[in-house]
Order: sequence, then C-alpha cells, then structure tokens
Amino acid sequence: MRAVIQRVTQAEVRLDGAATASIGCGLLVLVGVAVGDTEADAAALGAKVAALRIFTDPDGKMNLSVGDAGGSVIVVSQFTLLADLKRGRRPSFTAAEDPAAASRLVDAVATAIASAGIPVQSGRFGAHMEVDLVNDGPVTLVIEVVDGAVR
Repeated sequence: MRAVIQRVTQAEVRLDGAATASIGCGLLVLVGVAVGDTEADAAALGAKVAALRIFTDPDGKMNLSVGDAGGSVIVVSQFTLLADLKRGRRPSFTAAEDPAAASRLVDAVATAIASAGIPVQSGRFGAHMEVDLVNDGPVTLVIEVVDGAVR
C-alpha cells in the first residue's frame, strides 16, 4: 500500500462539478492499494496518518498531528500510485489490487483514521474526480506499508 499525504489549508473533491468532499486545514491522502495488501496494512496506514506530527505548534515546529491541529482528512483512492514505469511510455498497473478488494481497503484506511477521532471524508472509488488543494508548506510525504509495517 502506498500513500501520498499532503498537508493542506483546504482541499475539495468534485464529481461532475459538484463537491462531494471539502475540508479546510488538514490532510489530503491519496491511497494506492497493491496486490496482496491486507486489512492490517490499511490499519497501519490509517494509524500512521492520524498520528503524524506534521502541523506546526505555536513555536513553529512540526509537533502536532492533524487531530491536535483540529484538522480533517480527505481520503482518495488512486491506483496510479502503483504504476510501473520501467518499460516504454505507457504505465502498467498490474501491481494495483482488484477494484473490489482495493475499495474495501481504502475504506478501511478511512475507518482507521476516523477511529482516532479525526473527521474523515472520501472521494468516490472508481469515479473520475477533480481534486483541488492548497498544499501548506508545501508538506508532502510518501508512505509505503508492507506486511503491516510502515516504510
């Protein structure tokens, strides 16, 4: 499982021009589910997202989690994070999990974040979405979870 986490001052997901998820301060989390990923991987990713101390405290240091900062999270499925670009000019997505299993695991990531008391919204799995964000910092992190362990 791979995720791109962006600290944002605002973010919005739209489907057919209508906003389906919208937050102010918080995190936009793009999640790619790989073949073989498990519920344990989703739980580990969600716990890590909830606990990351990447928001600034009154002294200007990154010491606060999204919950500490009073923020929210938007989770968006993004199978393209699993793209294999080694050959040619067209990416291969064979490393991405089957849509039914991937959808369940992306939901499990959102559930794990919400279980930490953080408001969570989501995009719509498999839909063509427009995602707008204002990256704060910019702060962007890439996380991989394999066998329940964050790398």
